[in-house]
This record gives sequence, structure tokens and C-alpha cells, in this order.
Amino acid sequence: MAAPMSWRRLVYSVYTPALTGVFTRISDRFFRTRDRRRGSSVLLLAPLLAESDPVPLASSRPPSSSGAEGIQSRFHWMADHVPAFRVPGGCVRVLRSPDEFYQLMKARIRTAESRVVMASLYLGTGPLEQDLVDCMQEALERSQREGVGSDLKISILLDYTRGSRGKQNSRSMLLPLLQRFPEQMRVSLYHTPDLRGVLRLLVPERFNETIGVQHIKVYLFDDSLIISGANLSDSYFTNRQDRYVLLEDCGEVADFFAELVGAVGDVSLQLAPDDSVRMLEGMVHPYKGDRAEFSASARRRIMSVVNTARMRQHLQEAGSEGEGADPARAEPAGGRSDTWVFPLVQMKPLGIHLDEQVTERLLTEAGGDARVYLTSGYFNLTQAYMRLVLGAAADYQILMASPEVNGFFGAKGVAGAIPAAYVHIARQFHSKVCQLGQQHRVQLHEYHRPHWTFHAKGLWYYLRGCDRPCLTLIGSPNFGYRSVHRDLEAQIAIVTENQELQTQLQEEQEMLYKRSSEVSSATFLQPDRYVKLWVKLVTPLIKNFF
Repeated sequence: MAAPMSWRRLVYSVYTPALTGVFTRISDRFFRTRDRRRGSSVLLLAPLLAESDPVPLASSRPPSSSGAEGIQSRFHWMADHVPAFRVPGGCVRVLRSPDEFYQLMKARIRTAESRVVMASLYLGTGPLEQDLVDCMQEALERSQREGVGSDLKISILLDYTRGSRGKQNSRSMLLPLLQRFPEQMRVSLYHTPDLRGVLRLLVPERFNETIGVQHIKVYLFDDSLIISGANLSDSYFTNRQDRYVLLEDCGEVADFFAELVGAVGDVSLQLAPDDSVRMLEGMVHPYKGDRAEFSASARRRIMSVVNTARMRQHLQEAGSEGEGADPARAEPAGGRSDTWVFPLVQMKPLGIHLDEQVTERLLTEAGGDARVYLTSGYFNLTQAYMRLVLGAAADYQILMASPEVNGFFGAKGVAGAIPAAYVHIARQFHSKVCQLGQQHRVQLHEYHRPHWTFHAKGLWYYLRGCDRPCLTLIGSPNFGYRSVHRDLEAQIAIVTENQELQTQLQEEQEMLYKRSSEVSSATFLQPDRYVKLWVKLVTPLIKNFF
């Protein structure tokens, strides 16, 4: 029975945004016990509800002037944290549509000679995905026919829980290839160490994916690769808008990501031709073994890739220019290039937080001479990122999904309320912007497109006086709690002086924003922005799960 109208009015009058803050603070204090209580499987759920404070990142350099040398000096501090690959800007191409992304992948798989490396959350089970698998089969068959020792190797990294969902799943799609080409195929299924014990037994399929997943999206063919936020599923090939960048003949970058995906694969479950899974010999099991031991072992294996790449660069510089040279300033073997690629990895469950460090410093140093266009398919900034955006001097234009292009729009059950939860989060953020009088500097935009969904994430960084961006972040992170604290993520920072590439990035940014409308207080008064009371009450407690 519905509550009497007088009682409903009373409830609504009592509820205020302040109550939401109380719920958030209570949950933060109550559940901030991860390191002290890791031994309990039930309490492994606790850190998923807590949000840590931002790590202060001191700025050691003042903002530099614009221009080619200014761009180089302004961002070369990233090389203090991660490898720095210098490439010709003409080798970087921005892809525009899901179909272009899909067709390019199929073409590159068919012509691959030595390696295909693909990392995604999952592989779908429809006809388009089957065509992709058929391309792999054609490439492997060609490799065997050529009789050159079957040089082609295909390595695929997916998430265990998402890839195992249902009877027809990612595993069943790949098993025929694994059975026919066991020496050339490798399928690794990453399993988060946070899903273990009683928690693993109690949390049902699909919901277990909220605990943490493998979320990296890298698609690599010989010495070329695509960095994206898109999964290997039909909607990402047709009408789900994402971002994609192709790095053509960039061997060092391709080697790095092949090694990174291989390292994550080494600490993942290996799919066998009989559909069983096992760990490589000597590796700690992610949910049967000791939690701390698994994380430490995985961190060592993955960070060895990052550290080896940095050491290799320093040795190259020492040999040609003397010790202590800046990797971001070093010239590649092929001559001077005008673009830098910085790989940013975030794997907080394993103690790796390079992307978080770089992103926080980038936002911290965004001064009054900068304009930042930031987009996320799931707008749910961490408290740290939110404080940096609201406290910065830069102008921010933030693009998010309108309810009807949210990936959960129209979903059954509790998931159907997720778009409303994002509306509530956006309204709270917009209210905070207004309270601080920052409307002139921080503006929200909603993406609209009939019969499409929106999944793009990243940012474009413009300097004052420049009509084209000089930096972009592109990859899998969404700037939310999941991306920072729970999932495995990777993106790249592209810093470029190449005018043609800058133009491509500008056109990409404008293409997305032209399908948007600016958000105002009136937006949240529209009937389709109505958020039910229970959604408002629950959102502070569950927002770290999506």
C-alpha cells in the first residue's frame, strides 16, 4: 500500500542533500578498514563503500608558456612516473566511429604476421563477435599454411567473471580456437583478489562483477595498436559511442603493451581446451591463495614491465646523450618526432596507482591558462578529482551521458535505476558548482543521440591562445571510484606538437560535444530527470559499485 500523502510529504521535507552527506561520511568512516581486516572475506566488501582522501601532489614546476617548447616542458614531468615513448605524430590516427573501429580490427587481425594481443572486459556472443573470431581463425590457418614455423601468436586477456557469465559466453566463443590451435592461442582470465571466500559464494553472477574486473582495452596487431575504452561486443561495433586511437608502426609502444597484457595474463587464470582454468606454475591463486601474497606477486610482475621500459630508455639516453637525460626529450632512432606517448596504469587492488598520480597532478596544474574538456560515460568523479576540478583555475567543460544514452537505460531490476542515480550524482555536482559560484568556469553537458548509447571517456587539454588541444587522455578509466580503486585500468597520455594530430583531436572533441546540450538547474526539473526517494537514499551507499 502506498504511504499516505501527508507522510510522503514529510519524508521529502526531511530529506536534504545534507542527509546524503551524512550517509556518505558514516559509510566512509565505518568501512575504511581494508588494510586492517583483509583476512575476512565478508569485510572485503567494506573498502568498496569507502573513498580515500586524495594524495597531495606537489607541483615542482610553474606552468610553462604555450608553443612547441612550452608544450614539451609543461608535461615532461610525466616521464618521472612512467615510460615516455616519442613517436611521429603522423603515425597516430583518431578513429571516429564504432564501425571504423570494428572494420579496422578485422582487417588487422587477418593480415597480422607475428602477434595479435587483445585485452578487453569481455567478448560478446553475437554474429559480429563471431566474425571477429573467424578472422582470428583465418589468420591462424594462413600462418600454418605458410609453413614458417607457425609464427603467429594470439593472446587474449578478459575478465573472469564477465567472460564466464551465462552458458554462452566469452569462453565458449574462444574454445574452438584454443582446441584447434593450442600452441598459438592463449586465453587469460583475470580474477580480482577481492572476490574470495564467503563473498565469492554469496554474490551471484553479474553482481560479482561489481567487486572488481579487468577493464583494460588494448587491441594490438604486430607493431600497431588501438587504445580505446570499447569492449569486444556488438553494440561497441555499431551504436555505442566510444573513443579510439590507432598508433601505426609504433613498435616500442606496441612492445610495452604486449608485455603489460602478458604480465597481467601471467597472474590470471589460464583457459584450457576443456574449459577448465588453472594458474601458471609458481603463480599465487587470486582467490584460493593468500590475498596479500597474490597482490605483491602480481605487482612485482606487472611493475617489472613498467620499470624495465623506463630503465631501457634511460640506458639508451645514457649511451647517446649522457646519463640523466630526460626520457621525454630523447630523440627516437628514426629521427626527431613531435609526439609523446605516456602509458598510465592503474591497478589499486595490486598496489599500482600510476594513472591516479599523473591524473591528479595534471588536474592540479591546470591553471588559468588551460581549458579542459573532460568526458565520462559514467560521470561519478572521485572525491579527489572533484576537489581538484572545483578548486582549479582552469575552465572545465564536462560531457556525460544523458539518461536515455546511459548503458543501463531500460535495464531490468535494480540496474534500471542506475541512470537515475547518475542524474542524482550530476545534480549534486552541479549544485556544488553553483554554491561555489563556479558556473562560469565549470559547465556540464549531456550527450544525446537517438538509438545510441554513450561510453566515451578521457580528456582534451587546450592551452590559452590555442584552438587545438596539445594533450589527450584516452583509454579505459572513467575518473570514478571503480577506475581508481577496484578495476584494472590503462590509458595513454598523448602530448603532441603535431598540428595535424592536434586537429584530429579537436575534431574528435567537437564531434562529441556538438551532440550535447548544456546542463542548467532547469535540466533537473524536467520530468525525465525525476529521481525517486529510494534512489537518492541508496546512491551514496552504492555509488562506488558502478
